[in-house]
Amino acid sequence: MKLRPYSAVVLAIGGVILMGLGLYFVLLRPPLLPEDPRFMGSSLAEIQAALPGLSLWLRRVFWVMGGFMFAAGLLTAYVALTFFRARAKGAAGVGAVAGLASIGWMAVVNFIIASDFRWVLMAFSIIWSWLWRCMRLKAGPNDFVSAQWATLPAACSWLGLIGQRDLIWRDEPAR
Repeated sequence: MKLRPYSAVVLAIGGVILMGLGLYFVLLRPPLLPEDPRFMGSSLAEIQAALPGLSLWLRRVFWVMGGFMFAAGLLTAYVALTFFRARAKGAAGVGAVAGLASIGWMAVVNFIIASDFRWVLMAFSIIWSWLWRCMRLKAGPNDFVSAQWATLPAACSWLGLIGQRDLIWRDEPAR
């Protein structure tokens, strides 16, 4: 029985997660979540009265954003099952940058705004960092164990940065 590394499969799962997030934004996400008015220090009624066209505009923005998320997930899954699986030169770096720029940054911003979804997005970010570490280790069937330990310091660093969000970003409205 030939054993193979699982990092390409994990990256493909990351792509499927992005595709799912994209579909959520296109089909299900409401224009404003309950946390949005709370972050703005306002009520939904006040926002709708002040900006009556905002909901329609946001809905269309989320259609576009969801489409891009779905496309990025589709491309990620394809790259994972082709170039990443073949361990093509540069694939690990591209995967790391893509994860940091997409789901990683989304998680950071969701912690900054104290989103209700911040921990779910952090979990997705940890998956990305785990697969990058697996690719870098060029490990075999024990990818999961070795990558968990390698990812722990990275996760703690993220949490430390996020814990200091008020020291970094001071442009938040008062709550």
